[in-house]
Amino acid sequence: PDDLGDLLELPILAILATHAEDGQILLSPVWHEWRDRGFSIMTWAKDIKSRQLNANPKATVVVAEQFRPYRSIEVRGRAELSQPPDRYEILRRIACRYLGDDAGASYAEDYAGIEIELIRIVPGHIRAWDFSDQDA
Repeated sequence: PDDLGDLLELPILAILATHAEDGQILLSPVWHEWRDRGFSIMTWAKDIKSRQLNANPKATVVVAEQFRPYRSIEVRGRAELSQPPDRYEILRRIACRYLGDDAGASYAEDYAGIEIELIRIVPGHIRAWDFSDQDA
């Protein structure tokens, strides 16, 4: 991740892959935050992502830049779900990344009192790439 510059600081949607009981894979575009060497993703408690991760914690997250040099990262690992005391602050921080300070704070305020969960995915396997050497 350190070799990808600011990729994980940009407000690019991540794709979260979770596994259904029948083996199907659910791909969900999500807001994310790369912090403490892992992904933080907020979701409603008991959302389909949460239910699938409770049944099978294997998850994959992909963040891919849409323009040259097409920096991308894939992280596979085991998801941990929790409701930490600061989960609304985490939501606010993530929302501000994507919406700006005022709109992000307002978005987070709208979720006050709604049961949300933190999905935390720390890498078991990382695959990262870019094509900057091909631009030379």
